[in-house]
Amino acid sequence: MTEQMIANEPGFLSKSLWTATAKSFDPFPQLDGDHDCEIAIVGGGFAGLSAALHLAERGHDVYVLEAETPGWGASGRNGGQLVPGLKEDPDEIRRQFGSEMGERMVRMSGGAADFVFDLIKRNQIDCNASQLGWIQPIHSEAARMTVSKRCRQWQKSGAPLEMLDRDETAHLLGTDTYLGGMIDRRGGSLHPLNYALGLAQAAKIAGALIFANSRVQNIQEDKDGIDITTSKGRLRALKVLICTNGYSDPASGAIGRTIVPIRSIQVATEPLPDHVLNSIFPQGHAASDTRRLLLYFRKGPNNSFVMGGRGDYSQRGTQHQYDVLKKESLKLYPQLSGVKWTYHWGGYVAMTSNHYPQLLRSSDRIWAALGFNGRGVAMASSLGKVAADAVHGIDKGNLDFPVTSPKPIPFYFMRRYAVAAAIAWSRLCDKIGR
Repeated sequence: MTEQMIANEPGFLSKSLWTATAKSFDPFPQLDGDHDCEIAIVGGGFAGLSAALHLAERGHDVYVLEAETPGWGASGRNGGQLVPGLKEDPDEIRRQFGSEMGERMVRMSGGAADFVFDLIKRNQIDCNASQLGWIQPIHSEAARMTVSKRCRQWQKSGAPLEMLDRDETAHLLGTDTYLGGMIDRRGGSLHPLNYALGLAQAAKIAGALIFANSRVQNIQEDKDGIDITTSKGRLRALKVLICTNGYSDPASGAIGRTIVPIRSIQVATEPLPDHVLNSIFPQGHAASDTRRLLLYFRKGPNNSFVMGGRGDYSQRGTQHQYDVLKKESLKLYPQLSGVKWTYHWGGYVAMTSNHYPQLLRSSDRIWAALGFNGRGVAMASSLGKVAADAVHGIDKGNLDFPVTSPKPIPFYFMRRYAVAAAIAWSRLCDKIGR
């Protein structure tokens, strides 16, 4: 196994377990010269690749333009946890969006993990996929009330969720730190970068053309179509789907200002000795807890332990947060004392002001799917399919997610200060158990 670094990323963010254990595929070409296509997709992460696959399977002429390589961004750096559902619970979703659309959103988001596992099976993607269930450990009595309410609502919709007492949670996690927990048997885990690379191969086999190292510099719409320029090429398309998520840049225009990039980071150990390995998640589950600044953790594909959490915009702050994650890991699992921490990496996830993902229609020709609020493995894959339905021409009243117009966040230039204030407040709430 050769240790690798994430290309074109500072060293303090790039020593990734997923990159080190990624499978090898033939490289994708760079866009060069003038081209024409029916549908251009900007962004080669889960959402863009899922959309490309489903559009190509319908016979559309699809080009994917990725600034780096498929899976380079958050899609290849996250914790690899498939968490069903949205941030809000079913009753609140129905209240906000109405009974018909709300029920579609609940059904689609609740089935998002199953959708991914079916996609993996159908396309024979080798990515260590495991649907053993996702656990949400409870850190406070206030959180227990919230999780119990969530569990009851999903159970009423027929979902296989169960509350766990303290002993049951300790048995499944291998630590007695938490007060209890909830298990959602629809969830699971995978190797995120290998999943992204497998999606890219599946889309390619279906007929999509995928271009790497082809950062979009400008998108210009006129009455007949859209001109897209990169450093070496030009693409003329009838429609564009933007799926750049936390890595949106000025080329995405107002769409990029509808989300706030937040850095999420992870650390991982060397392969663990059997006596330590078998004491952590003995049945192979994955977990993310109930703190506002949550911890998410699991075992990795090389028998390592992986811990993730909130990062920082600066190098110094991020390196401090790496140390925090290691300390939190030792609180949960003292048996990790003395183990070498081999990997540390991070990337941007995209948060929205209302905590919901976005399916945006900027014009008749320009669409976007982004803003997954830390649940991108399942939701980006699923919303990518819904975005493909929309671009294909299915009426918005028949889609499984609402279509909205881009609404840039007010005072967007102040976003980092707002994030810092929100993190400080969340840290205080976590400390006092709110």
